[in-house]
Amino acid sequence: MAQFELVMPKMGESVAEATIIKWLKKPGDSIELDEPVLEIATDKVDSEIPSPVAGILEKILFDEGQTILVNGVIAIINTSAEASSSAPASAPAPVAAAKAPEVVTTAPSVVESIGSKSENGRFYSPLVRNIAKEEKISMQELDSIPGTGKEGRVTKDDLMNWLSNRKPGQTAASAPISAPAKAAPVAPAVSMNAGDEIIEMDRMRKLIADHMVMSKAVSPHVTSFVEVDVTNMVLWRERVKKDFEKREGEKITFTPIIIEAVARAIKDLPMINVSVSGTSIIKRKNINIGMATALPSGNLIVPVIKNADTLSLVGITKSVNDLATRARANKLSPDDISGGTFTVTNVGSFGNVMGTPIINQPQVAIMAVGVIKKKPAVLETPQGDVIAIRHMMFCSLSYDHRVVDGSLGGSFIRKVADYLEAFDINRPY
Repeated sequence: MAQFELVMPKMGESVAEATIIKWLKKPGDSIELDEPVLEIATDKVDSEIPSPVAGILEKILFDEGQTILVNGVIAIINTSAEASSSAPASAPAPVAAAKAPEVVTTAPSVVESIGSKSENGRFYSPLVRNIAKEEKISMQELDSIPGTGKEGRVTKDDLMNWLSNRKPGQTAASAPISAPAKAAPVAPAVSMNAGDEIIEMDRMRKLIADHMVMSKAVSPHVTSFVEVDVTNMVLWRERVKKDFEKREGEKITFTPIIIEAVARAIKDLPMINVSVSGTSIIKRKNINIGMATALPSGNLIVPVIKNADTLSLVGITKSVNDLATRARANKLSPDDISGGTFTVTNVGSFGNVMGTPIINQPQVAIMAVGVIKKKPAVLETPQGDVIAIRHMMFCSLSYDHRVVDGSLGGSFIRKVADYLEAFDINRPY
């Protein structure tokens, strides 16, 4: 009997584990090649896992709601020719198999004894948790060890360095460290009144909430504003939008034009396109621009336009429309939302004049664009100053003041505004 082990695939950059949301097949069911077998959720995106082989689902090794490490075996598929006649019609999922050492990449006791996240939201990899368990380091001690990894995470080297320098009887909390972990703030008690309704956050809203709190705790936020005359951009789009859609089969919005300007400004001021790792600054080679997209559920997701600086306006438009459409249909892949180096959010789509967005970690800046409104503005002409009706828009840039000073932050948002104001009303597309 030929058996195939279905494993939890790697679901994008930095994703170490995933939670099973729903099994789409049950033991005894036939499975076609590339047919979805289950739905999973990571801290980045929900996805369906297809089968790389055809056969009969023989065993389910984990129940819905369980969290599994990447590359762990999650099911057994019988691929033999006689599988259809020999497979049980409805074998129950063996719960005990969920704890079998051979189906996870690290010992199950590690995951059970030390959670992947502490109470203050700090993430620990399976390797770090395993070492901590073996060395009898408590979660409290682990929380106080300074990390040099992504978003301040404790790496294997951080932990090994701490162990090599620890004196007998010394705990991490008593060690001389440069940046001790602070206790998580305690939320105030909330009273309930008659008629109040309790609405439990869904999984995505919980992730967003944790991410926003973490970002504010990690990065000192500063916001700069500019007002932009986008009259040429508005008139150009109004003139070409029908022909553009007829020729390209795509509707053109203001978003691709703004992203094009942002990509050009990043090339001029590349130190806005960085991340912080401990005391090091990582200067990104690629310009991958995320665009915050509101979902029908009210939640938010940020698909990423990869290498935006290499795309034409038509190429950016196609990417924007494709990602937005698939985001609202919950069809994004993990790769679609990973690797972003800068984010743009359009608060103007809700009629807002301006906003102060929270940085999408581990990036160091995020730009918000407000609603475009007709306003009287002073124009300088060779004949003197005149007042004219212009299309005006506010842009704001929130940036991480650890590495982006007011000079760079202010210069960058002004550079974006300059590109938008200099938009050629006669440009081809």
